[in-house]
Amino acid sequence: MSTGFNLSEWAVRHRSLTLFFLILFTAAGALAYATLGLKEEPEFKFKLMVVRVLWPGATAEEIEQQVTDRIERKLQDTPNLDYVRSYSKPGESVIFVNLLGSTRAFDVDYTWYQVRKKVADIRAQLPAGVIGPFFNDEFGDTYSNIYALSGEGFGYADVKTYADLLRAEILRVPGVEKADLLGVQDEKIWVEFSHKKLAALGVDPQSLFGVLAQQNQVAAAGRVHSDQANLQVRVTGGFESVEAIESVALRVNGRSFRVGDVATVRRGYADPPTAKMRHQGREVIGVAVTMRRGGDVVALGRGIDAAVKRLQAQLPVGIDIATVADQPQVVRRSAAEFNRSLAEAGAIVLAVSFLSLGLRTGLVVALTIPVVLAITFLGMSIAGIELHRISFGALIISLGLLVDDAMIAVEMMARKLEEGYDKLRAAGFAYRSTAFPMLTGTLITAAGFMPIGLSRAVASEYTNAIFWVTLIALVASWVVAVTFTPYLGTILLKEKKSEHAGYDTYFYRRFRSLVDWCIEHRWATIAATVAVFAVSIWGFQFVPKQFFPSSNRPEMIISLRHAEDSSFAVTEANVRKVERFLAADEDIVQYTAYVGQSSPRFYLPLVQEEFSSPNYAEIVALARDSRARERAMARLRSTFERDFPELRARIERLPNGPPVGYPVQFRVSGEDPERVAAYAREAADVVRQHPATVDVNLDWYERQRALKLVVDQDKARALGLTSVQIRQALASTLSGVAITEYREGDRTIEVVARAQQDERTLAGAVADVNLYTPSGKFVPVAQVARVELALEEARSWRRNRLPTVTVRADVVDGVQAPDVTKALFPKMDEIRARLPAGYYLDAGGSWYESRINEGAIQAVFPIMILVVVTLLMLQLQSFSKTAMVVLTAPLGMIGVVGALLAFRAPMGFVAQLGIIALFGMIMRNSVILVDQIRQDIDAGHDPW
Repeated sequence: MSTGFNLSEWAVRHRSLTLFFLILFTAAGALAYATLGLKEEPEFKFKLMVVRVLWPGATAEEIEQQVTDRIERKLQDTPNLDYVRSYSKPGESVIFVNLLGSTRAFDVDYTWYQVRKKVADIRAQLPAGVIGPFFNDEFGDTYSNIYALSGEGFGYADVKTYADLLRAEILRVPGVEKADLLGVQDEKIWVEFSHKKLAALGVDPQSLFGVLAQQNQVAAAGRVHSDQANLQVRVTGGFESVEAIESVALRVNGRSFRVGDVATVRRGYADPPTAKMRHQGREVIGVAVTMRRGGDVVALGRGIDAAVKRLQAQLPVGIDIATVADQPQVVRRSAAEFNRSLAEAGAIVLAVSFLSLGLRTGLVVALTIPVVLAITFLGMSIAGIELHRISFGALIISLGLLVDDAMIAVEMMARKLEEGYDKLRAAGFAYRSTAFPMLTGTLITAAGFMPIGLSRAVASEYTNAIFWVTLIALVASWVVAVTFTPYLGTILLKEKKSEHAGYDTYFYRRFRSLVDWCIEHRWATIAATVAVFAVSIWGFQFVPKQFFPSSNRPEMIISLRHAEDSSFAVTEANVRKVERFLAADEDIVQYTAYVGQSSPRFYLPLVQEEFSSPNYAEIVALARDSRARERAMARLRSTFERDFPELRARIERLPNGPPVGYPVQFRVSGEDPERVAAYAREAADVVRQHPATVDVNLDWYERQRALKLVVDQDKARALGLTSVQIRQALASTLSGVAITEYREGDRTIEVVARAQQDERTLAGAVADVNLYTPSGKFVPVAQVARVELALEEARSWRRNRLPTVTVRADVVDGVQAPDVTKALFPKMDEIRARLPAGYYLDAGGSWYESRINEGAIQAVFPIMILVVVTLLMLQLQSFSKTAMVVLTAPLGMIGVVGALLAFRAPMGFVAQLGIIALFGMIMRNSVILVDQIRQDIDAGHDPW
């Protein structure tokens, strides 16, 4: 028998030192647990940047050709680029730069620098009048807290002032990175005139604008230099009030006017608004808080709540601060749920330990659990792993694994005590016979999680804490099993010799007879095992597939999309209608609407559809619980079908895992948008035929109406007019033109001139707009141009510079999107076969993301297999024994498929992680058993 260093004997011989380390590690682990950061989701680096460019007056086609295409062509040289996706709509281009999922987090910021540099290189090549580009590389920032401020009896400006106060108060809280205001309406000073009245008075609108701009211009007036002083000269005249703008003198054709005589000057807000935030049916201003990286969201929540309470006590009656999103509360609930799950799992483990091992032996195992957990928390703290959804899950998984080593060690020690060994000798024997097989098995189990930890897939970045937490827990469990467990065993176990050494029990006798039968009929046993395994592999095709399951959070997202040319007022009116339904629903606790844009990212995997679009709105409705959410969703779907035929409404639960969007997607790409759209409509018809698809639509929604002015250039030139002058006159009349700025304290407010309401809100009024000619006369637009109603592209999507139409669909509850996508493949192949060269039809959505991430994980499989086989060879030193252990791993599919089918559970990314872990656990148990058989044979026992 080996006389080498025995760690268990050392721990038993040095009891005081062992007890010291036991107390030290337990206390350090408890302290580490108290200081670990708490959050809902793991840190996740979004590999997406948004580049936005504005070109007022341009059509979608002009934007696409002159702006989007040029920027995309340059961005194709970006390092680590996966694909570029963009949409162009009248006056705006938005480009999404997507990096490869394998891009390391620390390379992402450098890549965004490269994007900025490349776009700056071609900035001079973009058309005149382009505004931007604007870059957003904080697309993945998640707000931990969102508050809504409203004021009963207070004006909007007053509420904005108090929102600024709240923001300033929150920014003083430790751990806050930034605080943004949501739903803020830009203030404007409107100078509204009647172009008919100006024409009657002979006043050129441009001269009116020029006078106001010159009156308010800031310019140096020089200095007075003398021997004693150096004095600046200041000239008054800047606008100090709205009345000052009205009082500006205007002289035309020998007559003097005040601006107030020919125009109405008033202070207001952007009209129409670009975006609004509403909470519980009232217009509000939101304050959204982002936590610093690596912070504790629960501690942050306490600090913010205290700051809000302090300010609320100082606010006047009528100003209300409501909580819209509270991630700290969600995390507190998750932590409580984890503690409950941990307690339940611990109770199950302890029950099994006590029932199978007895009271004293089971107590030894029970005492090792908190020690291993403490060491695990200490390791997590050193590794910088925080407590969140994934690490919580890893700890619960680990709980079932971390007692195995202790059970094996203490059970072996107890058996040797029954055989007459003293405690020191029993502890030493347990170490010599089980320590290294246990270590090999522990490392094999940890190696099973290697594809999660080492893969460079997006989903693995989200879930890789499973690998590291499990690795720390398993290594800690082995260390505890060979050190602290023997020490505890010497205290709690009794030296009591027994004739049968624990084998004379009913369970043992029955199990031994079963093993004897299996060995006697080994070929029948092998045949039955292979047959059952084959049936399980065949039955695997009936297991539903998914990417990530939906979240169990009680929120739901209601998106409302109207016709592309719908006004902001129409969108807001429908939002108000939906709010009334939500207010009357007893299952809904609160609701917050974002009109003209998507909801801000209050939850990491949230998909943001729109940045700014007057025809779009999102409502975040919070139900009482997940069951109440399901009931409310069913009622709302019926309501939308019955009462809102003019809009496309979509209701979805919060997702889990990396954002996907619509679960079923098929992309059609090619050079000619018309042909692409035709093939996409064919694909959409195929998707509609599947009974499980819902709300099948194209992301190119429809064309929008536009008023087209066909200018008679001969007449225009005869009158001295150009198309640019006509555009400027129409813009200043209909939309308004910024002429100067009103300065008030630290704020600047645009002064905007436009026509009065009745002259700018009727489509027929366009022909009546008066144009000022160089001869000093006014002529209506109808005299030089013909007004036609035209249809134009509302927006056009591209992917890798090819026009791309995406067919999108939701699926009915209980059906998994990857299964639907796969079922549609045969008919899509028929369409794909007819596509000409240069045209493509690809699948997207959950199926695509699942395949990409599975491929990245499978790429690490060879490394995992190499590590596992190497560990087995080092332990067993036999090809046949190693092969025998490896062959046991796939047999786990028998239980996997049976359980998934029995419980109708889908096979998703998370389930795959479980299967990988299960294979590792099976091989771990097998290597310990095979090595024990080898030791017994070497000791002279008969192989039987």
